[in-house]
Amino acid sequence: MVDNARKRAATDDLSPTMREYLAEIYRLSDFNALQPYVSTSALADLMDVSAPAVNRMVGKLRDLGLLAHEPYQGIRLVDEGEREALKQLRRQRIVESFLVTVMGFGWHEVHGESTKMSRALSDAMAERMAEMAGNPTRCPHGEPIPTVDGDIPDIRDLLLTEAPEHHLLELTRVRTREPDRLEYLGALGLVPGKQLEIYHFAPFNGPVQIKLGSEYRIIGHNLAEMLRVRLLG
Repeated sequence: MVDNARKRAATDDLSPTMREYLAEIYRLSDFNALQPYVSTSALADLMDVSAPAVNRMVGKLRDLGLLAHEPYQGIRLVDEGEREALKQLRRQRIVESFLVTVMGFGWHEVHGESTKMSRALSDAMAERMAEMAGNPTRCPHGEPIPTVDGDIPDIRDLLLTEAPEHHLLELTRVRTREPDRLEYLGALGLVPGKQLEIYHFAPFNGPVQIKLGSEYRIIGHNLAEMLRVRLLG
């Protein structure tokens, strides 16, 4: 009972920056479900901060019992850390949906704004924004929005680069948040919900030719690795 009370007190005192770190650790681990550990260097790159800053924060979150740090493997969220990460992801993705659906922002414009806004967002305000946005279950980039209880669906999709050729597919998620890449993908019509077919993979990680409706698109292999799809039919 005492330990649980201490944990609740610790999570109540989490700073917005701590919550953001937890959310980004979850995002990185979700990118590679086969590897639960995340490297601190990858986290530093994602958050655009220095390695010493990441190491200091990792130490604080470990001391709070929110993550585990294994030498030569990296860091991973424990159950309590994952719960806090999903709460923050819910806020971020609700804000993204609100900015696109209600305020008319482009999907390439909202990640930075949602990160800043969600730092000071109360649960009551987040739920009102979700209601105004139509209670979305996914953010504009296709990522699932955790429920109020912290549940998140297990999405069965795969990388576009791993999908078979000449098979009907649906684009489910776009994993990049880089504005230029998102704007380019939007101009190509490669957004979540679109149906497509891989027409041809060039060898040696070359370009990928995609059939989108009656039109064809060509994208680089690196960009194709940021798209996830599910098989139809």
